[in-house]
Amino acid sequence: MSKISAGILLFRRKPHLQLLLAHPGGPYWWDKDEGAWSIPKGEIEQDEELLDAAKREFEEEIGFIPEGDFIELGSITQKGGKTVYCWGVEYQIPDEFIFDPGLFEMEWPPNSGETEEFPEIDRIEYFGPFEARKKINPAQREFISRLIDKCSQSNS
Repeated sequence: MSKISAGILLFRRKPHLQLLLAHPGGPYWWDKDEGAWSIPKGEIEQDEELLDAAKREFEEEIGFIPEGDFIELGSITQKGGKTVYCWGVEYQIPDEFIFDPGLFEMEWPPNSGETEEFPEIDRIEYFGPFEARKKINPAQREFISRLIDKCSQSNS
């Protein structure tokens, strides 16, 4: 069975649209940039509502649950077969917020028998839509287009 994830594309308008993306942590991602970033997301648990899973995963990965009107952005299928559901939300992160990512363990270096801890996400950053499209996992670009479409519909 293919995996299902849910996530949140947080955005702000200061004065132009900016999208919050997350860069995955760990040694396999150190030198990857374009196409490596993602919406904060994670796998849903059994019998969990998709939006609830998106909020839980955002809190686990970023450190808080954003408040606001969540905009359903549908789903996409990534290259590996994972289905990702996404919601957009306009939210201003407080100035006093300190990003403190969760950690995971893995064998490092490979085949060494040693384990090391790495951050699940090593950094978060705001990007304008053009730059965000270059940074984000290619399959997730559709979420940016859908968010822009929905935001422009609500402004007309």
